[in-house]
Amino acid sequence: MSTSPKIALVTGGSRGLGKDMALKLARQGLDVILTYRSQQAEAAAVVAEIEALGRRAVALPLNAADLSTFDAFFAQVRTALGSTFGTDRFDFLINNAGTSLSAPIAELTEAQFDDMLNIHFKGVYFLTQKALPLLRDGGRIVNVSSATTRSSFAGASAYASMKGAVEVFTRYLALELGPRGIAANVVAPGAVFGGGAMTDTPEIRAWVAQMTALGRTAEPDDIGGIVAFLCSDAARWLNGQRLEATGGMVL
Repeated sequence: MSTSPKIALVTGGSRGLGKDMALKLARQGLDVILTYRSQQAEAAAVVAEIEALGRRAVALPLNAADLSTFDAFFAQVRTALGSTFGTDRFDFLINNAGTSLSAPIAELTEAQFDDMLNIHFKGVYFLTQKALPLLRDGGRIVNVSSATTRSSFAGASAYASMKGAVEVFTRYLALELGPRGIAANVVAPGAVFGGGAMTDTPEIRAWVAQMTALGRTAEPDDIGGIVAFLCSDAARWLNGQRLEATGGMVL
């Protein structure tokens, strides 16, 4: 890895999990490129928080489900790398952007299925592919999955299926990128409440807490540090692994 300040690209970094990941990475001494879909003001506020920590940051628009925009997006990334960070490479790719969906198998529409496919698997696959020329040798890829790939919950079939595909994809990334010294791992959170896509009601919080060994629900602050760890030198020998972060859900 380079000796200059390292740079992380975090998709979906304007709120919730992605925001916490971006801030935790900045506190670890990294500069950050974060993406947002529509919340430009929220993304700008995250950039300001990162800059207040003494790090550099830029926010770029990205619809992670629209593969036709990826070439233009990475053109913007190249420009930002040169103008903001004075380099032509970044070190860490965090595929976090996503949405939630709950629908029984008998009622799921093809359009809903395709939405989940595009943002949670196809988008991750091809965004990563197009990032590879800009990802520095010795870097890291962290893909965000879900506890629903281990434990089944009614209504999550499409979402969980795409996340399961991402977990398999991550192992293949670890294998094929090994010669470049790039490690790829998965973080699989359980239900996380607070500023994200997860439906947040007192009833759902109580239901999640009662099935969690630590007896509470998760906030974004519980997850970002795990991603930061995977981007640290202490995690250099972790590769092709799935780290479930649920507080002990459905043990």
